[in-house]
This record gives sequence, C-alpha cells and structure tokens, in this order.
Amino acid sequence: MSAGRGGPRGRRSAEVRRRYRRLTVRLLVDFFTSSGVRCDYATTLGAGGLFVESEQPLPAGSLIKVRFRLPGREQLHEIEGRVAWCQPPGADARRAPGMGVEFTDAVAISALARELERWEPESKS
Repeated sequence: MSAGRGGPRGRRSAEVRRRYRRLTVRLLVDFFTSSGVRCDYATTLGAGGLFVESEQPLPAGSLIKVRFRLPGREQLHEIEGRVAWCQPPGADARRAPGMGVEFTDAVAISALARELERWEPESKS
C-alpha cells in the first residue's frame, strides 16, 4: 500500500481533501468478483468509493463490481471498482475489518455524485 492513499496506515493529511464528500451509512452491498457474488454492509460511501465491512476482505488490487440502492431511492447503482486497501480481521482491534473500494467507472461515479447531492439520509431527517 502506498503512503499517499487513504488506507488505515496511509491516512491523507488534513491538507489533502477528498474529491467527493463521504457519508456514514449502513448500506447492504452486493459485490461481484471473479470468484462469485458476495453481500456485506458498506459503512462509508462517497461518489469516489466506499468501505465494505467484511470478515473476508478481498486483497488490494482485486477488481469488483458493486451493486446497491440508497435507502428510500429507486435507482440501482452498479459500479466497477478495485480494492484500494484492505483491513484484515484482527490486524487492528480499533478498526473494523473490510476493504476500501475505489470506483473506476467515470459515468457511474457522475450519476452517483448527482444522486448523493440530492439524497438526505434518514438520520438527518
């Protein structure tokens, strides 16, 4: 993992800002890999990617497609991405195991960014 990425050991400095805002969520996500389909919960989401909490995270570099729907919304998002970093179970008791997924499909990223701008999570209502 490179130090400039947003993984647990390579946190971005306060001066570096994310391109898209990140929301705390509890969102069921299906993801498709070369070995089949899995389902876990995302705990953060932004137009650039998400964090999937998983006891069996995929290794960094794995190509995946995620599918999810924002609560209360109709649009189903299917977005290609890659695992940017992973947090194996037991590696750090302060952090949930899982994987950071960076979206790679520019058209799907744009559609998600537009929907996230209009979406109000239930916890804010």
